[in-house]
Amino acid sequence: MAYNSFEELNVYKECRRLKVEIIKVCEKEIPNEEKYSLISQIKRSSRSVTANIAEGHGRYHYQENIQFCRQARGSLTETLEHLITAFDEGYIKEGKLEELRIEYERCLKLLNGYIAYLKRKKMNG
Repeated sequence: MAYNSFEELNVYKECRRLKVEIIKVCEKEIPNEEKYSLISQIKRSSRSVTANIAEGHGRYHYQENIQFCRQARGSLTETLEHLITAFDEGYIKEGKLEELRIEYERCLKLLNGYIAYLKRKKMNG
């Protein structure tokens, strides 16, 4: 199954949905004094997830795509850590953290599945 655009990938769609939700949380729940620290970090790491998926897709070589997806996975995990920090510092409630954690886990499973798919395609050449 070939994908003409990264926008067709379920993993991209779900990670994009998570990114949009995180941006809403940043704007509504984290105080403005965190604009240049925590908010900036969360936004950058969540944006990096979808950007790396897109860049990897554009490389047209399985190994490069896999590497960019691994970077996306690292950024996804970094995003979760920033959300945990937002919870620890009292900016978001436990329910919101758990809601976002469920989305994180869905994205992680899709990303791991996509990496496994790329590895199989690379091996079968």
